[in-house]
Amino acid sequence: MSNKLKRRAVLSGLLSSAAGAVLAEAPLSSLRPSARTAATPAAFLAPSQSPIPRVAPRVHATIEKLIAAADLDGTVGIVLADASTGEVLETVEGDVAVPPASVTKAVTALYALDALGGAFRFITSVFSVGSVQDGVLDGDLILAGGGDPTLSADHLADLAVALKDAGVTRVMGRFLCWRGALPYAEEIEPSQLDHLGYNPAVSGLNLNYNRVHFEWRRVSGNWQTTMDARTDDRVPPVSMARVRIVDRGSPVFATSGPDQWSVARSVLGNGGSRWMPVRQPALYAGDVFQTLARGAGVTVPSPEVVDDLPDGRMELAQHASPTLRVILQEMLLYSTNLTAEVCGLAATQAKMRASLDIKASAAQMTRWIGETYGVECGFTDHSGLSDENRISASAMVKLLLAVQQDGDLRPNLRRIAMRDSDNKRIENYPIEVRAKTGTLNFVSALAGYVETADGSDVVFAIFAADLDRRARGKAAGDEVPAGSIEWNRRAKRLQRVLLQRWGLTHTDNRPFSQGVDIDAQLTEGAADSSSD
Repeated sequence: MSNKLKRRAVLSGLLSSAAGAVLAEAPLSSLRPSARTAATPAAFLAPSQSPIPRVAPRVHATIEKLIAAADLDGTVGIVLADASTGEVLETVEGDVAVPPASVTKAVTALYALDALGGAFRFITSVFSVGSVQDGVLDGDLILAGGGDPTLSADHLADLAVALKDAGVTRVMGRFLCWRGALPYAEEIEPSQLDHLGYNPAVSGLNLNYNRVHFEWRRVSGNWQTTMDARTDDRVPPVSMARVRIVDRGSPVFATSGPDQWSVARSVLGNGGSRWMPVRQPALYAGDVFQTLARGAGVTVPSPEVVDDLPDGRMELAQHASPTLRVILQEMLLYSTNLTAEVCGLAATQAKMRASLDIKASAAQMTRWIGETYGVECGFTDHSGLSDENRISASAMVKLLLAVQQDGDLRPNLRRIAMRDSDNKRIENYPIEVRAKTGTLNFVSALAGYVETADGSDVVFAIFAADLDRRARGKAAGDEVPAGSIEWNRRAKRLQRVLLQRWGLTHTDNRPFSQGVDIDAQLTEGAADSSSD
């Protein structure tokens, strides 16, 4: 179907950026491999028996100077390896396991492709139970989710039109919304704050990434608020979610029940908007479908959510998602948490022939990674939103080395642009970086591949985490704890400095710089979203 959600609108609030300062006195020399053939070394053929080799301590001091200049508390784990041989070129604290944040999604992509295949599609169907005569369905109508994380209000509108085209203009029975294709979770990560849009519910029936658009404005001294399921082309109102404006200082947002919110009047200014998480996504989808069906000329009763799919049904219409390969490409680009959890749950269901909750499914993913690639890790979700996930830089590089030849990951990773100290993109920079980023408060991760200026390839992981400061911030209930933005900014500048150091070709000991201070790179602020 042609109508799609506008990506930036749908995913707004998942990314954040802020200006950065200079990381001074960073050494620029580095051990880099010379160009080699792309032949697969024997080490890749049996990864479980091919641990990454150690390197002599003599290379540690150089990176330690970089880390000291970055002024990061906590743990910084760094591993750089030759992509052709697996030889480790530089490492510091490479075996220390820390939360990888959204780098977890790269693992989930591999897991989902292995279990489901790149051509897999999620199917959303409209069924009838009963007969249709003169436009009247004498029985129940069912909106049956297949888990599709990309389902939008535009897709529901197309299904409503298809229902009308199938000869239905009125439903006399119930309107059932089936969510049982995947296990239901009220939120991805319970330790996150309730109102964060990147931590929605997960269900077999999802809509608009399970976020509802809340908008407020002051008109003649009074507040007007709306809740809608907007896309580029439609703004259908939503009645199942509500926000009240109240007089209080804190908290800014509070909830009295699923999808029932209140917000402090003092923070609203003259107007604004934000995406709120949906805790009842099947009801949300049913609410919006009822409105869109009415617009298509079909009268549908109020929705009811069910976990069991009734027998005796007949399909009237269906919507097929993009292929899994396309969905995962967008997941890695936009880092959508819902997509990662749905794909991980669906993969486990396909492998185990059973429905497991997020934590149990992530444990199965952990087991699969260990058995397939010999990588030690521990995951409690598929998105990286939990800070209980663990993997070391060494283990991540081992995984990246093992999968680089199959084409399922590297081409789908985001290109990381090089930027100067004013956060301006440096055009025609002579290296290409494809990597997955990951950000939580006091956690910053980056892992992927670099094609260097001389045409050789290296694989890297840079994991930084200050878990003590993160724990204190969580205990205080702060969405953005004191010091987290600057800490994450410094961590990301360190990443940029390392990437340029590893990737540049040196001629007469002069680095390629285009007149740019290459000690001053990367500018991104903290966002406890694992959605960067």
